Amino acid sequence: MKPPRAEVVGGGLAGCEAAWQLAERGIEVTLREMKPVRRSDAHRSDGLAELVCSNSLRSDDIRNAAGLLKAELETLGSLVMRAARESSVPAGTALAVDRSVFSERITGLVESHPRIRVVRGEVTEVPDGPVILAPGPLCSDALSGAVAELTGAAYLSFYDAVAPIVDAETVDRSKVFWASRYEHGSDYLNCPMNREEYERFHAALVKAERVPVKGFETGRVFEGCMPIEEMADRGLDTMRFGPLKPAGIVHPVTGRPCYALVQLRRENAGGTMLNLVGFQTHLRFSEQRRVFGMIPGLENAEFLRYGVMHRNTYIDAPRLLDGTFTLRREPHVQFAGQITGVEGYIESAASGFLAGVFLAARLLRLPQPQFDNTTALGGLIAHITNGASADYQPMNINFGLMQPLAVRIRNKRERSEQLARRALDNICALRAGSPLWQADGSTCG
Repeated sequence: MKPPRAEVVGGGLAGCEAAWQLAERGIEVTLREMKPVRRSDAHRSDGLAELVCSNSLRSDDIRNAAGLLKAELETLGSLVMRAARESSVPAGTALAVDRSVFSERITGLVESHPRIRVVRGEVTEVPDGPVILAPGPLCSDALSGAVAELTGAAYLSFYDAVAPIVDAETVDRSKVFWASRYEHGSDYLNCPMNREEYERFHAALVKAERVPVKGFETGRVFEGCMPIEEMADRGLDTMRFGPLKPAGIVHPVTGRPCYALVQLRRENAGGTMLNLVGFQTHLRFSEQRRVFGMIPGLENAEFLRYGVMHRNTYIDAPRLLDGTFTLRREPHVQFAGQITGVEGYIESAASGFLAGVFLAARLLRLPQPQFDNTTALGGLIAHITNGASADYQPMNINFGLMQPLAVRIRNKRERSEQLARRALDNICALRAGSPLWQADGSTCG
């Protein structure tokens, strides 16, 4: 008997994760990726799972919802988590990766898998199926049109922004220092500002010339990737309660907290490139050079990449998809990744993981695994498929998507620990009770 077959469209985090989960369960997979035949404005390499925004996968602490989601995925055998661990760079309590090594690792693993065939070229129509559509937030116009026709619903859109990268050798080390907030190592290069420097920087930022956002009238931007200049527009101190937050760091010379500070994070394993943390932007390149050059230590920094904005698109998932990310009107089609309305690298990978596992269960005629919202994965499913809001919006994973504890705990740290412990216990129980994982012979713990 021939093994079941499936197609996955899109070689990003969600598509690669979905293809891997299918192939690991004996499904023959064709993974279709349009690069290098065609690429979007945001893409630079030909590799799979290219990270086009930050190199950070956010918190690695299970008391944070993003950290818990990573732990659940790692417990269940995620390809993305495996590659992330193998390509990580220092980032305090966060998990950040060398994006080139990360992409190379996933590309090598996927392309060498005996049950995955990678086909390069643009997909302009929805395949007959079974298929998982994971084209990413920069879905091509042709495929976007095909999906819009298939769903019968208009796309919703928002803009995402990318932070600049500077050459580490060109940072003035006499003005900066290494430290992480609240003494969690020393993985960030900090550019401290006094009040006068901060207020001068803020004034220049709000007046700086911006690139017009073409083809999108409302200018709606996802809050989690708010451009730094739009954050400055909201008030003088908004940045000081966001990415320029001085809390938890003491200046090594003065012994006192800074008024504000800009953090730089290693972009690659060698530490030769540094990312301006939280500085997503759509300022003109010349304005980025001028205004960001006002940051202490960056006066003569060389910008290896300027920040840009790009269009993200997503479907009205709660009205279109069932609990297995399957299109209700076309049961041979599933969706995964940011096109479903998840936001963030790890959330995209998680949706691809889930779509792959759900499709594998259906093709192998096994019971569908039940992820309830006591887990981060279950909370993500509920957000995508049961959103009650009339205005469905992209969202990062958060504890608010999960079922509250039976007993109210006021202490936030203790409450988060209890939520994480419950979630991981339930993930282990799910894994132990499902034939989708029993075949690999591994256990939790």
